Amino acid sequence: MDTDNCQESPTPTSNAPFNNSPSEFQSLDPRSVRLDVISGLISALGLGAMILVASIIVALVFDGMAWIPLLVLATGFLLTTLLVVHALRWPPRDYDRYQWRLDAVGLQIRRGVIWRHQISIPIARVQHADVSQGPLERKFELGTLTIHTAGTENASVTIDGLAHETAIELRDKLVAQRKSGHVV
Repeated sequence: MDTDNCQESPTPTSNAPFNNSPSEFQSLDPRSVRLDVISGLISALGLGAMILVASIIVALVFDGMAWIPLLVLATGFLLTTLLVVHALRWPPRDYDRYQWRLDAVGLQIRRGVIWRHQISIPIARVQHADVSQGPLERKFELGTLTIHTAGTENASVTIDGLAHETAIELRDKLVAQRKSGHVV
């Protein structure tokens, strides 16, 4: 479902894992922006390196036709530049449009810059939840919460960019609510 008011009720970042007020949406951890920028730059520069190697191979194969490897190199440079600009500009916009809250109904997630989504996960549909961390997430003390639900559409929903302790606390609250049948 589209919504034009994803910016309403942003919650300031605090030292508490998350605000206990069920009516307020929570933002991701601000460190997630830096992590996304670094990940995007690594991908862009890796692609640029592969295109440089491809240009060298094309130059060796098409000996005598210097314009072909130059075309590949120029296209690769342009693509790499666009990806670097994207890696620097997209994460702050994505961060501003990604919010979540846990309330009596369940977990609601609002996200999306161009295509906006609102996802509601009723507590009764939660099967289990996992917290994971990749190497860069560990460096930034972030985690990814994956909620597995009953049903086929959105059978697993992830929230990446949470502080690791927030992800663990949110997982524990979801599982405890599911087991006890109580609401927040």
